[in-house]
Amino acid sequence: MHAKKSTSRAEKSQDVVVDLYPFLREYNGGRIERLLRSTFVPSSEDPSANRGVATKDVVIDAATGVSARLFLPTRSETPNKLITKLPVVVYIHGGCFCTESAFCKTYHNYARSLASNAGALVVSVEYRLAPEHPVPAAHDDAWAALRWAASNSDPWLAHHADPGRVFVAGDSAGGNIAYHTAVRASQHGSMDVQGLVIVQPYFRGVDRLPSETSNEANNAGVLPACLVDRVWPYVTGGRVGNDDHRIDPTDDEISSLTCKRVLVAVAGKDMLRERGLRLAARIRYFRRPPAMIGHGDDDDDDDVTVVESEGEDHGFHLYSPLRATSKKLMEHRHGGSVVNNFFLWIKVPPTPQVNTKCLQFDHGAMSR
Repeated sequence: MHAKKSTSRAEKSQDVVVDLYPFLREYNGGRIERLLRSTFVPSSEDPSANRGVATKDVVIDAATGVSARLFLPTRSETPNKLITKLPVVVYIHGGCFCTESAFCKTYHNYARSLASNAGALVVSVEYRLAPEHPVPAAHDDAWAALRWAASNSDPWLAHHADPGRVFVAGDSAGGNIAYHTAVRASQHGSMDVQGLVIVQPYFRGVDRLPSETSNEANNAGVLPACLVDRVWPYVTGGRVGNDDHRIDPTDDEISSLTCKRVLVAVAGKDMLRERGLRLAARIRYFRRPPAMIGHGDDDDDDDVTVVESEGEDHGFHLYSPLRATSKKLMEHRHGGSVVNNFFLWIKVPPTPQVNTKCLQFDHGAMSR
């Protein structure tokens, strides 16, 4: 997944009216150039063609065009061959709300690994992209996909899915969408989401946090602060700013989350790191208010897991999945045993490992 570097002479002669490099440029006249994209990969129901995972594409809503790619591991690929029903992971890809696809090589390979290693039936959502379809189109599409997956209307879901183990997951922009999808499910009240997994989630606010004010934050890294400041107003069609609840979650939303477990993964050099840690802290606060700590029999039975990959930047696990740090993210130690924080966290609930130093905060200063 790399930004396209070559630019034609005709493109150079046009005026760029919006520059969100390395994701997207919009030219005078409305032409959109998506820079960050990887090769399309076709689906195949033959598992031998896809490392033991069968795939197929389905239309979820013909009216809006939302669709998904399903990933079904063979019995030999699942961690526990005795289990007949598989957990379901509704996965929402990243791409700054305006690029990438569930059908591209990057996310096809990642969802395949998730299906194989977690022994899960993965529903990778192909949602509508901004600016042609401004937010909240993407959020609405993810909600439609979750409801569709929970309905078990597809034969693969009907035969293989465990309706009691539904997870919502996503990275970057997809992490933002996944969070709001879980909130919507909680508020809707008719759907039981087992867990929420958000990897380097994309959140912002009007006031910059300390880590977002340095010269390094403004000019370095995959997502410099000066870029992130401009994204949300653009992908929402100019309707809202960075004070919007969808990019800066409210206490009411966070306290409404009813999913049983939450995993938040951040990267040490990622400009979005502090936002992710802050959200994890707020989720944990509302689940375990300080006044209740020490007054129950299950004080150690926490349900918020935070994983930080030091020395890495945004999206590193997608760009270089074979790097040691990428493998460490996916195979992190919990309580003396190796538990895969994304893959096997879905399969076997770990004893949560919470970075308590990062999770300490002044709720009065952070609440809105």
